[in-house]
Amino acid sequence: MNTDLELTVEVAAPPDTIFRAMSDWERQSEWIFGTTVKVVEGDGKSVGSEIDAVTFGVSDRMRITRWDPPHAVEVLHLGKVVKGTGVFAVRGSRFVWSESLDVPFFYPVVKPLFVLMLRRSLQRFARFAEGYR
Repeated sequence: MNTDLELTVEVAAPPDTIFRAMSDWERQSEWIFGTTVKVVEGDGKSVGSEIDAVTFGVSDRMRITRWDPPHAVEVLHLGKVVKGTGVFAVRGSRFVWSESLDVPFFYPVVKPLFVLMLRRSLQRFARFAEGYR
């Protein structure tokens, strides 16, 4: 089953600051609920680098397929549960999170909670990025 998702949040910060904040992988736990992220291959700031995001015990390993500061990072989800592509983009003062995922059969049941958590995480991201150093 495939699903597309795009969420946006306004951020009162310059595009380069938004980009640096969104791609500070190890600090994503400060704004994404229940998630820890670490770089597991490469430097995390170039094509081919891999990161692993563990959310409530579920691993989501991603390979960076496009690194275009301060505009976008595209990833390929490599996990057993989460597969597909994602784009983290900066458009002016907006942070845009887009996913095109091959989701498990139970996704329709968890989608409302997943989207709610992601919206709240993006609100937290806006505050995180506005104070990012």
